[in-house]
Amino acid sequence: MNKMLKIFASLFWGCALMASCSPDDLTLQSADVAPQDLVEGIAFKIEHDAANPNIVYLKSLMGAQYTPLWSHPQGRSQEPTVTLKMPFAGEYEVRFGVQTRGGAVYGEPVTFTVVDMYAEFISDPLWTLLAGGAGEEKTWYLDLDAEALSRYFAGPLFFYGTDDSWLTVTEGQTVDGDVWNWNPDYKGNTWLFDAADFGSMTFDLKGGANITVEHLTISGRGTERGSYMVDVENHTLKLVDAAPLHDVNRDGVVVDWGDVKIMSLTENTMQLAVLRDKALSGEDPCLLVYNYISKEYRDAWTPGETAEPEPALPDGWQDDIGRLVTTSIKWVLSPTTPFNWANLDGSLMNAWNALADYPEWTGFDATTPDAYAAFSLTLDSDDKSVTYVAPNGAEQTGTYELDEKGYYTFSGVAPNVPVGSWMVLRTSDDNRWRIVKIEKSATGKVTGMWVGIRNPDNLSEYIAWKLEPQGGDAEDDPLSAWKKALAGKTFKPDVSWFVDWVGFPPDFSGGWTSENTFGDDYTSNTWVWDANVRAVAESASLRFYMDGNAMKVDLSQTKEGAPYAATGTVTIDPLSSILNIDIPLVDYAGTAAAWLGTTNPKALTGNEHDWYFASHGGSNLGNISTNGFWLGRVTSSTADGDSSDEILIFHYVVQ
Repeated sequence: MNKMLKIFASLFWGCALMASCSPDDLTLQSADVAPQDLVEGIAFKIEHDAANPNIVYLKSLMGAQYTPLWSHPQGRSQEPTVTLKMPFAGEYEVRFGVQTRGGAVYGEPVTFTVVDMYAEFISDPLWTLLAGGAGEEKTWYLDLDAEALSRYFAGPLFFYGTDDSWLTVTEGQTVDGDVWNWNPDYKGNTWLFDAADFGSMTFDLKGGANITVEHLTISGRGTERGSYMVDVENHTLKLVDAAPLHDVNRDGVVVDWGDVKIMSLTENTMQLAVLRDKALSGEDPCLLVYNYISKEYRDAWTPGETAEPEPALPDGWQDDIGRLVTTSIKWVLSPTTPFNWANLDGSLMNAWNALADYPEWTGFDATTPDAYAAFSLTLDSDDKSVTYVAPNGAEQTGTYELDEKGYYTFSGVAPNVPVGSWMVLRTSDDNRWRIVKIEKSATGKVTGMWVGIRNPDNLSEYIAWKLEPQGGDAEDDPLSAWKKALAGKTFKPDVSWFVDWVGFPPDFSGGWTSENTFGDDYTSNTWVWDANVRAVAESASLRFYMDGNAMKVDLSQTKEGAPYAATGTVTIDPLSSILNIDIPLVDYAGTAAAWLGTTNPKALTGNEHDWYFASHGGSNLGNISTNGFWLGRVTSSTADGDSSDEILIFHYVVQ
């Protein structure tokens, strides 16, 4: 989804540039302003507010053809007029520049003086959260200690796009531009930097805004003492003569450690961002977001305060895997996707959906499944008996227990099955494994069960294997469940959970929207949702019915202000969960959502009328009356030359 936002931003700015440039502008020309021209009183002026001299105005006098470039006590700005609210007495420096045809040109620094303190400017909660309030101080630590312990965050360092800020992190707003994030857990990414006692960072408001940073791991910095200024409106922090606490590995990849974005700030936690420079790092620019905890939180913290994430198994999962048609279920190892790695919440870490997806280093190839084809594990939920048949045909029998968290414990059997040149399906040292994920078909039937053990080399993940049930799950008419679920019902677009973006079938993993993303919120996602889009969605409906042996659908909607209706034939592929609907679906032409599309031109099948019936948010044919269903179209495909695989899914609910 973030990639899609970046595409829109690129298109927008590309069009803007083309519209504003003439052929003569396409070559870099010389500057028409010299540094000596940029002097106070001629190029700019500095004025104190008549009623409150702690309010200082910086005003450009250069005219609208020049973009002003200000460097001031509260950071950087490009507005013609900048308003500074200066709470403390002192002498402050300003440097003024402009963007010319030949690049940025700056004049010499000038100073202005603030005579008295004005306490009201530090009464904003942001100052109090940061430094404890007027006359107080507050100490912060990087959220990683010498024992490799992170007490609040997943790790000490996250990575964000250059356009991320307080708006996207704290307020959760959607903005255009370079917006993305990667929040690595330290346990699984110790390569980020070595665990250590990094020192401390203390902000105070004792006669001024002072900062003391003790850099214990960066000898070239040692203890730094400087000043700071908070811009409470833009959520930025300007440090002078000090840098925020950070690791030595990245000390040389940031141009200005004093130019800081506040991404989030609470009583106990803080996230500060600095810009990684490409010329210094050799990597693309991004925000390095360092995570901090307060001294009070660190001192009061006790182990076990933060619970580990756990797999979220569907309601009724014990019945699902214990009784398909009989209580005795034979499980075999998947011949196409036998193993993967999973996060602690059960989400799979690699997008491996077919044998060809496995990279060479896994040791799994087309010849491997034959080697374990004879393996099976038969579990009887009635008497808790288990029969294990090894790949060589040897048989063991025993018993098992299954607890409420999905842990199997075996007695008398110990599965051990080679899967490629080095991977082995096995139980843990105490002969257990855990269910980390259950896969179901669109009809709600179990099609796979991922079981796993903690990775001995990285306890923050599971090594997982996929078991598939054999027999006992066939229906006389594979279309009966589809007919029962759809025919005779009318569905409408869900205006609360309108659309989402997920991975490829069969699991349709991922997604970033929720049942509360859309609705009456017409400001957060204006690129796809506003009152006009909602009006079209509320006008639309899909009515499914049987016409003899054929399923039909009636589409009704308002299209570009006029009533529109169409009737199509629905052909269902129950094995692939694909609905072929031979008419275009709801058309949002004339609205912000016009780009969503009405067919599936990038369908993996090659048929643009094929829609994927996506299991998402707990939806399947069995609960369609309460959860509705999702229809998906491919928006990007690596097979089609795109950089990723992604499916846009539309949510429909019963009228």
